[in-house]
Amino acid sequence: MSDQLLIRIDPELKKRLGQLSRAEGKTTSRMVRELIGDYLKQRDISGYIDGLWERIGKKLRARGAKASDITRTIATSRKAGR
Repeated sequence: MSDQLLIRIDPELKKRLGQLSRAEGKTTSRMVRELIGDYLKQRDISGYIDGLWERIGKKLRARGAKASDITRTIATSRKAGR
């Protein structure tokens, strides 16, 4: 179940948002949800860090690394960064 959020916007902005939504085949509500979701993804550092760890994990698994290899891998990476 979704919660409702009441916002006040300029009538011209509402009109333009409605036109763009229809042009993309979306409801205005869907467009606003997507815009807010994108905004939060771009500005939420924890989401970025989670994604970074996920990408690192995928690369390590692709190379055949195991959990026991992590300490060695971190040490090697730190030495290379100096």
